[in-house]
Amino acid sequence: MFEHVTITDCAAEGKSLVRIDDMVVFVPFCVPGDVVDLQVRKKKHSYCEAEVIRFHEYSPVREVPMCEHFGICGGCKWQNLPYPEQLKMKQRQVHDQLTRIGKIELPEFRPILGSVKTKEYRNKLEFGCSNRRWLTREEVSREGEITDKNAIGFHITGAFDKIYPIEKCWLMDDLHNQIRNSIRDYALQSGMSFFDLRAQVGLLRDIMIRNSNTGEWMVLVQFHYDEPDDEKRAEGLLRHLAEQFPQITSLLYVDNQKCNDTFGDLDIRVYKGNDHIFETMEDLRFKVGPKSFYQTNTDQAYHLYSVAREFAGLTGDELVYDLYTGTGTIANFVSRKARQVIGIEYVPEAIEDARVNSQINGIDNTLFYAGDMKDILNDDFIARHGRPDVIITDPPRAGMHADVVNTIINAAPKRIVYVSCNPATQARDLQMLDPHYKVTQVQPVDMFPHTPHVENVVLLELRRPEQ
Repeated sequence: MFEHVTITDCAAEGKSLVRIDDMVVFVPFCVPGDVVDLQVRKKKHSYCEAEVIRFHEYSPVREVPMCEHFGICGGCKWQNLPYPEQLKMKQRQVHDQLTRIGKIELPEFRPILGSVKTKEYRNKLEFGCSNRRWLTREEVSREGEITDKNAIGFHITGAFDKIYPIEKCWLMDDLHNQIRNSIRDYALQSGMSFFDLRAQVGLLRDIMIRNSNTGEWMVLVQFHYDEPDDEKRAEGLLRHLAEQFPQITSLLYVDNQKCNDTFGDLDIRVYKGNDHIFETMEDLRFKVGPKSFYQTNTDQAYHLYSVAREFAGLTGDELVYDLYTGTGTIANFVSRKARQVIGIEYVPEAIEDARVNSQINGIDNTLFYAGDMKDILNDDFIARHGRPDVIITDPPRAGMHADVVNTIINAAPKRIVYVSCNPATQARDLQMLDPHYKVTQVQPVDMFPHTPHVENVVLLELRRPEQ
């Protein structure tokens, strides 16, 4: 136990830290300046993890969290840190990771672009349904008195089969709270069973809610049919939603009998409305289905893609390769300033969405290919389609495979625009590119207020022989 400790800094994963002798102590739900007593929960050789058991003084920069679930849910770990301070930490995080991991020459970073919204900024949330509700410490002490352990909410880290019940989440327009709570109330009143992840039984399994800047709403309910009358019970819930929420323009459902809640390989059925909603960006319309990937902060995605387009420096004559194109949002967004854009993506359904989005917007200078990036993007592909002038790459958190990096180097585009949701793996990839490309611009972008996550856009330019 450590007493009267002053928290000194922020750390990864939304934690704070303090150095005590030679030990680095990581603490959740604190901010620099808090004076606390700590109880060690996990200890390693050079660091340990601890939790606060008493506050002596609150930091002058501390902010009162807006959410009643703060400290348990764990989804927005920086709610107690004022947003300007969050941005400072994210700017520093990008700088530290590119400097420490990349170990390359870097230009002066642009100031981070803060999110347009800091509340209700998401366009998609998913909620688990479980008959094993997470109990707070106070509830555990009287667990025998609690008869209803059904819940709809978020998974608790470290407890795969437990769901923490959510009453109000501030991440999305409040209508989503009304829809989720209405599903919960209907299910409880009608005696509908909630899913048991261990036993793999229970009718109500999972909920996905999406909205868009066109005012459309999508709700997908995952069921797990066990009993002969389960389809009838499910239909009752769907009818209830259709009657209570006319705002829902796409009401969908699926029977998921798998051991996990992914539905990418399942047949989604339409109960009411369309099988999609639309998002808009500038004068473009993007069709978003239940399986589509679309940036979850719509307003900030526009600023992210605008930076990528600016860095690409397009004049209308360039051949652009858009790697990890997803549903082709970036490809279509930059297409009118390029001669041709070729997008590559692993997920076939996403590529179909990308093609549809080009058709919807009358864009005829895009081509899309589905497959593993390291297998598709090779010398033969480049020989067939032409050597790119610009490559835009937006890989998953793991970054780019070494084979992909080497192919990019061999393709020798004049410019590379690297969009990343993980500056640590971006830094690793920049180090591999550094002998051939010089980093000339760095623009951090905050997509997820109150979380430690940050996006970063880097412009790399082909080195001249003397560089």
